[in-house]
Amino acid sequence: MAGKAALFLVVGFSLIFLAIGKNFGGLSTRAVDNLTDYYAETVAHDIAAAGANMASNRIYFDPTWTAGYNNLSYQNGILNVSVEILPPVIKNIRQITSTGTVKRLSNLGILEDVTSTVVVTLQPSKFSKFAYYSISEGGTIWWITGDTVWGPFHTQDYLRVSGNPVYWGKATTKRNIVKNPSSSKPKFYGGFEKGVNLPLPTDGLTPIENAADAGGHKFTGQDTVYMTFTVDSIKIKYTFNGSVTTYLTSSFAPNGVIFAKDAVVRLQGKVKGQYSVVASGSSGKGRIYLDDNITYDTDPRVDPTSEDMLGIIAKNEIYVTDNAVNNNSIDIHGSIYSESKGFGAENYSTRPVSGSINLLGGIIQNTRQAVGTFSGSTINHGFSKRYRYDERLMFSSPPMYPGTGSFEIVSWLE
Repeated sequence: MAGKAALFLVVGFSLIFLAIGKNFGGLSTRAVDNLTDYYAETVAHDIAAAGANMASNRIYFDPTWTAGYNNLSYQNGILNVSVEILPPVIKNIRQITSTGTVKRLSNLGILEDVTSTVVVTLQPSKFSKFAYYSISEGGTIWWITGDTVWGPFHTQDYLRVSGNPVYWGKATTKRNIVKNPSSSKPKFYGGFEKGVNLPLPTDGLTPIENAADAGGHKFTGQDTVYMTFTVDSIKIKYTFNGSVTTYLTSSFAPNGVIFAKDAVVRLQGKVKGQYSVVASGSSGKGRIYLDDNITYDTDPRVDPTSEDMLGIIAKNEIYVTDNAVNNNSIDIHGSIYSESKGFGAENYSTRPVSGSINLLGGIIQNTRQAVGTFSGSTINHGFSKRYRYDERLMFSSPPMYPGTGSFEIVSWLE
């Protein structure tokens, strides 16, 4: 019996060691396979990410580039990149699809493909993303203690500060900061960078006019156009006491562009939907006067799902009208763009003390304009300023709003 027991014991231990050896061998094999899989997947991903970066860089320097890359040998693999213009074409949104492929030896000894894909969406960079932008700060206008800019800020001029103004978004200048007194300490919570050159276009209105011809509404042959938005509709007349015609706004300008060529626009009302109101021209034309409040039907500060958005775009000045209704503050919702002049208050130095300009949006202008006169903290004429940035403008813009000429990434999916 002892001999049999010993034999069973030897056989038992042999089987155990064989099983353990097999398991260890399997673990080793699987570890090698996992390492091989991980390496192949990592290389494929790196190729795809590199392709997305290469295409994004190419589009940044050449916004018309859509060629992509076809079966390009890269990092011991193959790179394919396609660039698609997403509908509607008028928005010019680009989607880059970058695929990296490498070969891997399977457990059966067969070469198989391992792929990874990166999808990047780019949209044209619009000036509407700025809470404040200027070419010239007017020479004698300073940002002082109590002034606050809530979104991105840029000036091609010197940034003149006196005291401790606050900038919550990133602040950039083409030139530098001038402090008076030198102890001034502006607060840059979003960062500060100098030497950034970002000029306004010299003719940013022509593409908007083309869009008005293609699917919006264009006024011609009128000196002045009075526009009053009434939620779903718009009322139009051509003289102060003239007859009024009412249109369904979505049918009046299907693509959202309303263009007054060689005219003055007088604007007010409540806007539902997304529109850009534009005035072109010279010699007293190309101006927009805000005759009363111009606001959204749904305030995005109350309801963040609001899709209402307005561009107020002029070749020349955009003025808060000097009239009785505006002598007790004015509410403005929209992104203001003045290509050759600026945004200000009509008769700012002689009009009565008029309350405040309550702006939700942004101001993009060639030359900073005044809205009132002050003595210390006392307003002598015109308005105080209560400007708040519409944070939706960081990623969205009114129809055909003038762009910077480059693209920016709005999503990166791996």
